[in-house]
Amino acid sequence: MSNSPRTLKTVTRTQGNNAALKDGRLQPAGFRFEFEEVPVLPQAFRRMVRSLEFDVCEMALTTYLTAREHGVAFTALPIFLVRGFHHGAILRNVKAGITTPKDLEGKKVGVNRGYTVTTGVWARAILEDQYGVDLDKITWVLSGDEHVQSWQAPGNVIPLEDGKSMEDMLASGELSAAIGVSSDHPDVQPLIANATEVGLQALRSSGHYPINHLIVVRNDVLKENPDVAVSVFNAFAESKRLYLEQLKAGSINKPTAIDRLHSKVMEVIGDPLPYGIEPNRKVLEELVCHATRQQILRKPVQLNDVFAKATWNLTG
Repeated sequence: MSNSPRTLKTVTRTQGNNAALKDGRLQPAGFRFEFEEVPVLPQAFRRMVRSLEFDVCEMALTTYLTAREHGVAFTALPIFLVRGFHHGAILRNVKAGITTPKDLEGKKVGVNRGYTVTTGVWARAILEDQYGVDLDKITWVLSGDEHVQSWQAPGNVIPLEDGKSMEDMLASGELSAAIGVSSDHPDVQPLIANATEVGLQALRSSGHYPINHLIVVRNDVLKENPDVAVSVFNAFAESKRLYLEQLKAGSINKPTAIDRLHSKVMEVIGDPLPYGIEPNRKVLEELVCHATRQQILRKPVQLNDVFAKATWNLTG
């Protein structure tokens, strides 16, 4: 009988908190990651949702919850790789009469890719919770389709017209604002000024610190390998611990914008990337609440039901 470790075909985008896994310094006990690089990470989400191509895959949080509701056979581990603030994700056309977020009511607002994209969910949550915007009074215009093909959009969500570009429509004022796009047009400016500082203030005042990505594992892999969930969780947690040591010591050679944000968050809450259900229960429940209010999720979600049971009590 072979004692060689079970290979796990895995996708996760390289950044500080998983670098020790990507460069081979760490492996999960009893298993071995075999990484596939997918340059445009949402394409990996789509491949996992639609054809379960990988054993282990980084996944956007709302995409995961939507896919799970629609019967896709994978389960999350509470490894929250990517998080941040989305106040800066909303751009406005300065000539469209938009001076405050409330001015978006009655207007058309673009959303990059799909309505279920996690950045869009959090950006709309900010508009509603922090600025009192009635999201139902906005027509949301999508530039792409959803990863979960069976999901049905609510009535105020429409596709972009064929042959049109969201960036061009924002620049011309045909769209008053858009979420998740970039533009260097002089008439296009952030809706919320000083977005990072506003986000940090929301963290200080209410604990607002959105989660974007987690890890999912195919259900058949979990069933065939009872130790895999804990082993993968512990490997990611150890990789993150090594990263945080570097971050605290200021020894990262060329800090990225993400590293700098993690440093700022560290000053407020300590660990900028807590893993585990319990340390993140409030923000997870916040996301579920907004995804339900935005008519993305149709059924109530109990958090423990959507994470592998072996990880319910793990933190890292």
